[in-house]
Amino acid sequence: MDFLNFLDFSVTDIIDIFLVAVLMYYVYQLVRGTVAINIFIGIVIVWAFWKLTEVLDMKMISSMVGGFMQVGLIALIIVFQQEIRKFLLMVGSTNLASKRNFLKHFKFLKEDGLTIGTNVDAIVAACEKMGSTKTGALIIIARNNSLDFVKTTGDKMYIEITQPILESIFYKNSPLHDGAVVIEDNFIVATRVILPVSNERSIPLRFGLRHRAAVGITEKTDSLAIIVSEETGLISYIKNGEFVLFKDLEELSSLIKSDLL
Repeated sequence: MDFLNFLDFSVTDIIDIFLVAVLMYYVYQLVRGTVAINIFIGIVIVWAFWKLTEVLDMKMISSMVGGFMQVGLIALIIVFQQEIRKFLLMVGSTNLASKRNFLKHFKFLKEDGLTIGTNVDAIVAACEKMGSTKTGALIIIARNNSLDFVKTTGDKMYIEITQPILESIFYKNSPLHDGAVVIEDNFIVATRVILPVSNERSIPLRFGLRHRAAVGITEKTDSLAIIVSEETGLISYIKNGEFVLFKDLEELSSLIKSDLL
């Protein structure tokens, strides 16, 4: 009888489980690839242990772990302040006005062929060419978080990505070369974009305003940033406010493609 009651799920229970799964998925997406992922996994394990002790009616250990979870909430807010800011921005900027945008935010539900994959090879090839001529460039690739709050600072575009287009935008005599380019799916949607600059003191002094702007936007959103230094011609890749190391452009291309999945 108890077993049958256990299997007696209501519609509310199913919705509850689904919402928890979606929430956990979003949190995992925010911390994936960062140091915080280990903390996130640790929290899940402690929470599961806490619930297990409650089910088994182990009152002493359950109260101890429960007290730890409650006291540790403030510490978690401090540790995850960057991820919490990203999560709130993602929730606040979610646009459910169309099927395309709805499925973009719920990636695990998107249909084959509905979204156009970003032409990463064209982006990397353009950066390689610009690096050889020491042409400065700052390219931002959007993922889940909306970048509308920075796109409005520049010129709106809707141009399919090609290597020549990117090179012409950042050509030093081009009126569009100042600021950043924002890419969504396989289209350049804004140029001359002004980005928030990071005040992080750990950024080496050899990096200029482009790199600080790239760190700033990737701290506040889950976007990806690719920078070509005007001084050295070197290419940098930034995600989650941190520089990502790569040995060659082939590996860089693979990293970007993997992060866009």
